[in-house]
Amino acid sequence: MIPERTFTLINQFVRDNVKRAIDNLPVNASMEVVIRERKKQRTKYHNAAMWAGMLNDIEEQAWLLGRQYHKDIWHEHFKREFLPEGHEDDFAKMVLKGYEKWRELPSGERICIGSTTKLTKYGMALYMQKCEAYAANDLGVRFTVRRDNEYQS
Repeated sequence: MIPERTFTLINQFVRDNVKRAIDNLPVNASMEVVIRERKKQRTKYHNAAMWAGMLNDIEEQAWLLGRQYHKDIWHEHFKREFLPEGHEDDFAKMVLKGYEKWRELPSGERICIGSTTKLTKYGMALYMQKCEAYAANDLGVRFTVRRDNEYQS
């Protein structure tokens, strides 16, 4: 069995490797070759908007059960609550290859292994909308308006 492979065409060397890989495939209808536009991963802007923006505002303003939580705790909470599960109609548009939200331990307990780094730009935008809606509606957080250039490196 030949393992699945993905190539990102970034230079002629990779292109040549793709050609060699295709040339070495059996011609017996057991293989499939798919060429598509690469899904875009989230941007540095998304990362800054999440950590320096949204999560910072939530950490500073949100109170739940009489206490405040660090942004790392909110991040973990939001991943469990709002990362895509896999049944969404537009799931394929939301995540990159290899995305997985849950794993099962030998005890049967489910743990969240999902990461926002496996979201596309589209998926990250939806994820952040869900987090912000929850924080604004349920926790009373008012988000700071930031200019795009505040997130540039």
